[in-house]
Amino acid sequence: MNFLRSASTLALRSTAGSHILTRRAALPATTFAVRHLSDSTKKVIEDAISGNKLVVFMKGTPRAPMCGFSRAVMQIFDVQGVDMEKSLKSFNILEDEELRSGIKEFSSWPTIPQVYINGEFVGGCDIMVTMHQNGELEELLIKEGLVEPETEAHPRD
Repeated sequence: MNFLRSASTLALRSTAGSHILTRRAALPATTFAVRHLSDSTKKVIEDAISGNKLVVFMKGTPRAPMCGFSRAVMQIFDVQGVDMEKSLKSFNILEDEELRSGIKEFSSWPTIPQVYINGEFVGGCDIMVTMHQNGELEELLIKEGLVEPETEAHPRD
């Protein structure tokens, strides 16, 4: 038998045929958050997003994404014409557990990938897909100088 009443903090446990009634310490009404973001990791993140126009924290690398969401974001940037070698700074969060948990705390966003443009958190895969589909991403990338605006080809007379 295993019975717990959290309100009164009484516990009745069955051990080898006998029942023992014990008083347990009540858990606090609020819990504390575990901090995953060290000062050194926070500095790495801040330096990366302030020193680069386009930063992606992802699983894998731009050439070899390790999850479908990271792959989708890289494909969107490719379709948009982003020069991955020149304009994109990426971090493979699979190589650094502290960075993996720390970036989520830094942005208050629970999923990977995470995209930052010009120092601002833009979002993850779903947001990037939506922005790509409605044209907002292209506008932002042009505004930030990450891609050139498309020019219409004019036939020569």
